[in-house]
Parts: sequence; C-alpha cells; structure tokens
Amino acid sequence: MVEVPESLSIGQVAERTGLSVHALRFYEQEGLFVNAVRRGPGGRRVYRQDDVDWLNVCIILRASGMPLAVLRRYADLVRAGAATAEERLSLMREHEERVTAEIGRLTESLDLISFKVGVYEDLIDQGDAAVQQCHGPSLPPDQARTPGVRHEAMAE
Repeated sequence: MVEVPESLSIGQVAERTGLSVHALRFYEQEGLFVNAVRRGPGGRRVYRQDDVDWLNVCIILRASGMPLAVLRRYADLVRAGAATAEERLSLMREHEERVTAEIGRLTESLDLISFKVGVYEDLIDQGDAAVQQCHGPSLPPDQARTPGVRHEAMAE
C-alpha cells in the first residue's frame, strides 16, 4: 500500500498534476480551488490529496473546453454545498452538450481526414505517375453536400 503524505508542497502537487507551479498559483488566484489553500510555516502553500483530486477534475474539465469562468462558477457552487446540486447539474449538462457537439464536429473532420489518407495511400500504391495524373475526389461521397462544412477549404 502506498503511503500518502498528509501535506504536499506546491512542487509535489505540480509533479502529481502536471500543472506548473505558476498554473497552481493562478488557479488559486482565480478562485478555482474548492478549499482555501493552506499555508505552512513561513507562508508556504500546503496542499492535501483532496486538493490534488480536485485539480485533476479541473484539468479534465479544462481539457474538455470548459472556460475558466464556468469552471470558477462550478467551484463556487461546489463550495456552497449540496443546496447547489441542481445548478451544478445544469452547468454540467450544458457543458456535456457542448462537448458532444464538438465530438460530432471532430468525428466529421476525422472521417474526411481518414478518407483523404486512404486516397493518398491508394495513389502512392499505384505509383508516382498515377499521383500526377489523378486529382482524386476532394470529399468522400457521404460528405459531398454536408451542410455547414466549407467544402472549398477541404478541396485540393
């Protein structure tokens, strides 16, 4: 069993989360911690494992595109306690919708990229002469008329 120290330095937290010391100070300044960052002897920041756990949640939410202002609001709601559960649920549902929409856009992009990779692999397999002669289709057939996609930008 791994022993977890009761208190962690800012450097240890940076190492465990992958955030820089500067980012940790920024998160504190922006009010993103659920619990106030404690100070040890000499005024040094002292963290606990629950701070690291919370930071890992923040890192995932930021990586998913959650703006700092929304993350700050979420931290405020968590600090306020159980009475804010409905508002937290609403915040998370809205973010879930944004992430789901982004996944859809990325999936469409990946479909096009995968199609183009296949086209170029086929051309290269056929030899350099075929590459020079063939312009190939710009879009896969199922995306030829996808609304909202700038097809001109994707064509060669």
